[in-house]
Amino acid sequence: MSGSSARQNAVNAVTSYRPPASDGPLEAPGKLFGYNVFSKSVMQARLPKAVYRAVMGTIELGEPLDPTVADAVASAMKDWAIEKGASHYAHVFYPLTGLTAEKHDSFLEPDGSGAAIAEFAGKTLIQGEPDASSFPNGGLRGTFEARGYTGWDVTSPAYILENPNGNTLCIPTVFISWTGEALDLKTPLLRSQQALNIEAQRILALFGHTHTDTVVSYAGAEQEYFLIDQHFFFSRPDLLASGRTLFGARPPKGQEFDDHYFGAIPERVLAFMIEAERELFKLGVPAKTRHNEVAPGQFEIAPVFEKANLAADHQQLLMVTLRKVAQKYGMECLLHEKPFAGINGSGKHVNFSIGNSMQGNFLNPGDNPHDNAQFLVFCAAVIRAVHKFGGLLRSAVASASNDHRLGANEAPPAIISIFLGEQLTDVFDQIAKGGATSSKEKGTLIIGVDTLPALPTDPGDRNRTSPFAFTGNRFEFRAPGSGQSIAGPMIAINTILADSIDFIATSLEAAMAVPGADFNVSVQKVLEEIITTHGAVVFNGNGYSEEWQTEAAARGLPNLRTTIDALPEMQSESVKELFAKYGVLSNRELRSRYDVNLEQYSLSVHVEAKATLEIAKTVILPAALRYQGELANNAASLMSIGYAYDTSVLDTVSTCLTALKEGIATLSHALAHDGAEDAMAEAVHACNELLPAMLAVRTAADTLETEVADDLWPLPTYQEMLFIL
Repeated sequence: MSGSSARQNAVNAVTSYRPPASDGPLEAPGKLFGYNVFSKSVMQARLPKAVYRAVMGTIELGEPLDPTVADAVASAMKDWAIEKGASHYAHVFYPLTGLTAEKHDSFLEPDGSGAAIAEFAGKTLIQGEPDASSFPNGGLRGTFEARGYTGWDVTSPAYILENPNGNTLCIPTVFISWTGEALDLKTPLLRSQQALNIEAQRILALFGHTHTDTVVSYAGAEQEYFLIDQHFFFSRPDLLASGRTLFGARPPKGQEFDDHYFGAIPERVLAFMIEAERELFKLGVPAKTRHNEVAPGQFEIAPVFEKANLAADHQQLLMVTLRKVAQKYGMECLLHEKPFAGINGSGKHVNFSIGNSMQGNFLNPGDNPHDNAQFLVFCAAVIRAVHKFGGLLRSAVASASNDHRLGANEAPPAIISIFLGEQLTDVFDQIAKGGATSSKEKGTLIIGVDTLPALPTDPGDRNRTSPFAFTGNRFEFRAPGSGQSIAGPMIAINTILADSIDFIATSLEAAMAVPGADFNVSVQKVLEEIITTHGAVVFNGNGYSEEWQTEAAARGLPNLRTTIDALPEMQSESVKELFAKYGVLSNRELRSRYDVNLEQYSLSVHVEAKATLEIAKTVILPAALRYQGELANNAASLMSIGYAYDTSVLDTVSTCLTALKEGIATLSHALAHDGAEDAMAEAVHACNELLPAMLAVRTAADTLETEVADDLWPLPTYQEMLFIL
């Protein structure tokens, strides 16, 4: 394969790469799992019984944390961490950047005699104080108002982060301002879990459950990602700056053969996956599934369900671990939602359910869903919630990067609808007509091969085009992006479910207050009202079709195509009332998130625009001009001695160069504007002016890539990055 010298050196380095050899025999996964976690079993072994019971009461029953136990926990945690080789501790929190933040401090304290002792007091465990002024806050704090606090989240276990030069004890925390307002993603997530529990307990009481445990939402997020060799990554300034390729012609072969999906995992990638999973097992992250995804160079890892708060923390750890381990194997893990144009993007499908340890999964329909009134109530709550607050769900996954993915024929459309499947759709149709009396049963697949057994089939198929699909005993929210924290979507899901469960509980309580009221009849009336009023959100067809766009509009379902369309939903009166009513986000806190998201959108697009301009001017334009010069010189030489010369290639290159220069000028002008009067106007400018200007530059550049001599083209191509590992 030819190419510019830098490109060729990168290709040579990649093709000669060999994965590092194993250090020795691998430990059994069972021995590794939770090895670096201050888990319940570790606490039970190290804490006094009374202290352990108090901590478990908080973790499992939601009881208030007794601050008097903090010293005992801190002492045990410090001793355990030091035995694991830790010299420092870190309060880990999740600011509005969507990334993980941590502040490290040493255990060592001078003892006044020239030596030092290891100290870690309860007050240090409970509270830390990082600078709050340098994190996004959306106007909650002034730049000069620096004080912020971290607070120990006892429900998410501490863990050891390993490093060859020393280990660190990591303590998951909330992050709040001096005024007590949430500056993070964890605080509102915990608040939303609490609100969900309060409302769900009312439903359980109505169904006669006298012994109940704390109700929580569970989440399991399928993580998609790309891997490319670091030599290619560092040769692409667009990937370095923005995480996605701002230029790149489609390769001759892409994903059209569907030959990568679930194919044999490349040896180098499998070695990376195995080590990444070992590191995740140590941290108690229940990684379960790994496989090739649809696009070349794309892969997936999926964990087992966990409580949503812990799942969100583990997702952050998972992203950090994937990046870290990939670099060890000479690769870069790309978590951008659309790193390659024309190739499948990456999502983070959030599977969720609600339940507790005593009554189980509330979204499990059982064998006869029509007879499972409790399931139907919670399922109806989801239907009402998604229909009433579809705009909020769309805004919860809105970002500049996810805009490149949502709505394409690879991801759920920007229209938020629910897929129920044949069985549940039939049951709710019966309810709407007066009452459900039957459920479609499971079938059997007869394969026609004597040596293979008959396979049971589900009573309905799945639908990968639906953004919110029921998949047997849970719902799958397919719209979150690959690089996004799942905390934001789960905050929205928990809160809108709390609202719908509240509505159902209030309706049933009022109905049952009437003497002689029949509970089953009352449930039927509520379910009938919900499916009649909110059934428009249920759609089992092809979400990618043009017909659905028209039908959705007729149903009154919003089609919020871009972040600019979606974010105003966060400031609608209904959403402000929702979050305030359940104590999840005050109006100020909600406004701060709206402002932060707008700012991050504008900043992301501006970074991409500036990178596009720089690469076009300093990398692509010079290469194309050199080739134009070669063609012109060849033409002049041949014509000077009387030979005819076909100028079609020169004409094409010259035309593309003209388009490229015009695009550069337009993009330069768009970037030079003085700035808008407010955040929304700035974001609108980014969406309506910068993105089209960038696309015009890219279109010309990508055409040039297919015309310029390969030995002159400076950037690693899609064919190289996607297919050479």
